Amino acid sequence: MSAAGGGLNELARTLSDIARTLQAEPDVDATLRAIVKAAVDYVPAATHAGISLLEQGRIRTVEPTTPTVEIIDQLQYELREGPCIDAIAEHETLRVGDVGREARWPSFGPAAAENGIHSLLSYRLFVTDRTLGALNLYSDRIDAFDDRTEQDGLLFATHAAIALVGAQREANLSIAVESRDVIATAKGILMERHDIDDASAFRMLVEASQSTNMKLQKVAAWLVENRAEARSS
Repeated sequence: MSAAGGGLNELARTLSDIARTLQAEPDVDATLRAIVKAAVDYVPAATHAGISLLEQGRIRTVEPTTPTVEIIDQLQYELREGPCIDAIAEHETLRVGDVGREARWPSFGPAAAENGIHSLLSYRLFVTDRTLGALNLYSDRIDAFDDRTEQDGLLFATHAAIALVGAQREANLSIAVESRDVIATAKGILMERHDIDDASAFRMLVEASQSTNMKLQKVAAWLVENRAEARSS
């Protein structure tokens, strides 16, 4: 077997192990923590890692491996320029070897260098046409990342995006099931208390939701939590 073939096989095994680890995490936060930890462990020269998560048009940093990540990311958000901003907006991978001299980011570049960050890699995290955010890798060395590192990191970012969207779907499904169950419990309480059928009980919940300007699930949760108090009143 050639050295190149052996290297590809090793990369495939590594990525498979990482994918299984990420998919085994119990929730979104745990998946995010596993992604950034694996990024620092797996991508050569990456000394810091974090994820810029895109939510309802806003970007926030989640699970940074060090406080430095929060500082560098916050600079980007405030200055509205930098690698994670461009990776998300332009749908591209950003690699810079000396950010302090990077002409694209005249304000962010020098500020990042002053905080000890000189090299960076930012990958758009996406599945199909949905952008989840960006995976950001930082180094305190100039020219820390090469072509091979960028390509290997891109494969890792792909696995990370798949794991993240899977965790988000699981979380949304769990919320949906929980919401359905609490509404069903609330309807049962109303049916017993007022001797009404399922449709009438649901209509009562809807009317309460509209009159209080609260979501239906919250009205149902309040009724379930306060059933004893409501019964005695």
